Amino acid sequence: MIEVYIDGASAGNPGLSGIGIFIKNHGHVENHSIPLGHLTNHEAEFIALIKALEICLDHSYTIISVRSDSSLVVDAIENEFVRNKKYAPLLEEALRLSNSFELFFIKWIPSKENKKADELARKAIRMNHKEM
Repeated sequence: MIEVYIDGASAGNPGLSGIGIFIKNHGHVENHSIPLGHLTNHEAEFIALIKALEICLDHSYTIISVRSDSSLVVDAIENEFVRNKKYAPLLEEALRLSNSFELFFIKWIPSKENKKADELARKAIRMNHKEM
């Protein structure tokens, strides 16, 4: 099973944002830092999941376990519902992608267990400045 740690971060809310994706694949690791421009923290968290799922599909992974410290994203996926309709299109895309896997799991973890993805997301925020 592929372990995928995700995090989205914003410097301000909204503000410059980025995502971090850390993938553990049987001893091999992948690090992704992706700048997003100006978004809210919640938008960044959903986009982190979407990008992670796209990366996993590109690698033809079939069984993945995603870990996130965003209770909003984890709860939205588990319940297939989000109260704020602003996030509905992001949830729909994440659900569509998650259905492409043979097995897909998502689990909430405390921030202290998501440090690598957090570091990658913060690096992505700094990358926004380089692109401007």
